[in-house]
This record gives sequence, structure tokens and C-alpha cells, in this order.
Amino acid sequence: MVVLFLTMTKLFCTEDAYNMRVVFLEDVEGVAHGGDVKEVKNGFARNYLIPKNLAVPANHNALQRVEKLSRQAGVTRIQLLSDLKELAQELDGRRVDVEMRAGSSGRLYGSVTNTIIADALSEMTASEIERRTVEIDEPIRDLGVYDLDIRLHPEVSASIQVVVYPIGTDPDDMIPSEEDEEAGEEATADVEEVVEAVAETTVETPTEEASDVDESDEADSDEGEEEESSDDEDAEESPEEQEEDN
Repeated sequence: MVVLFLTMTKLFCTEDAYNMRVVFLEDVEGVAHGGDVKEVKNGFARNYLIPKNLAVPANHNALQRVEKLSRQAGVTRIQLLSDLKELAQELDGRRVDVEMRAGSSGRLYGSVTNTIIADALSEMTASEIERRTVEIDEPIRDLGVYDLDIRLHPEVSASIQVVVYPIGTDPDDMIPSEEDEEAGEEATADVEEVVEAVAETTVETPTEEASDVDESDEADSDEGEEEESSDDEDAEESPEEQEEDN
């Protein structure tokens, strides 16, 4: 019995490890396009591709349909891309308001995930938005306004805004007013002016110090020349004084 069990286990493991050659009936993202003939893991083919009618074993009849399947998949691909572009236009610029419980510091009791955002977008557009299309590095854990991208296709994306606001308040209160934005821009401009002024002062100061040093050096040099001249005159007068003394 033990030998039979081990033999059957080895048989099933070996069978699952084998590859199966299949013809793809339609596009499978990241795997193949419709009409492609590829070898895939036996388990992947039997448990996923074939039951979902995404592929069939590459027998004689299936191989005869490859060219036709490729054309059909190409037409389907073009139509899908067109539909996704329309959906992206509908999504672009949308605002998703998410009401959450939060503490006084703005920290959420919980988090806003890509699933929550995708479900909200699906309700707004009456189209199924998959959570993996919501590009977010990690769940949102603080109140605020967040700009996110929705990647529907490698060639199609849309930008949305997510407003996470406290329960019992107006989400519009989280959006900065035009006056606040103008004040922020003015404050930024003032800071930039101060930075430029400090930079100019920093550049000019060494120049002035260098000028002062140069003037000091020139003064010291002039004094040195006067002293040398005085010494020379004393040296020239010494013989005459000696003659007068004689």
C-alpha cells in the first residue's frame, strides 16, 4: 500500500510538472495573445485556462483555427482599447469622497484601500473597475486630498482625486479655496525672494571683505615704502654729516 501511494504521488506530481501546448482563444494579460500557441504548466492549463475557455489543447483542429483566432483577437483588442479610452475620459478628473473616522491628529481609524476606491469608481461609472488599476503605493491612513492615477491599460490611464474626510463633516471643507491657494503661492514667492536675497548677500560679503583686505595690504605696503625711503635718506646723509664733523 505504501509503495502504491508513493507511486501514485510521484505520478501526479510528474504529470503536473509537465507542460501542455495550448492555443489561446483570446488575450490573457501578461501571458499570451489570442491565436498564440504556447507551452504552459499543465496545472495552469487544466485548472485555469481551459475551464475559463481562454485556451484549448493544441490539437490538429485547434491549430487549424490559429489564423482565424489571431484575427478575431486583434479585432477584440482594438475594440477593448477603444472602450477603455472612453472609460478613461469618463474617469479623468473625477473626485471620490471617502468618509472615515479619524482622531484629532487626522490619523484614520482604519485605512482607505484601492478596493474601496475601485468600488466607489465602479458605482460612479456603472463600469467594473478592478482594484489593481488603482495605483497607490500603500493604503491611505490620514485625512487629506490625494491625487491618484487609474491605469486601465499600459496605454490608457486617468487621473482622479480622492478626498478623505471626517465623519459628519463636509468633504468640500478639505479642498483648499482659491484664496488659500493664492495665499500659499504668495507665501512661496516671498520665501523665494528671501532665499535669493540671502544668496546675494552671501555672494557680496566675501567680495567686500576681500576689498577691505586689499586696501589694508596697500596701506601697509605704502607705509613700508615710506620707511625704506626714510632709511635710504638717513644712509645718504651720514657721510656729509661726518665731513661737517671733521
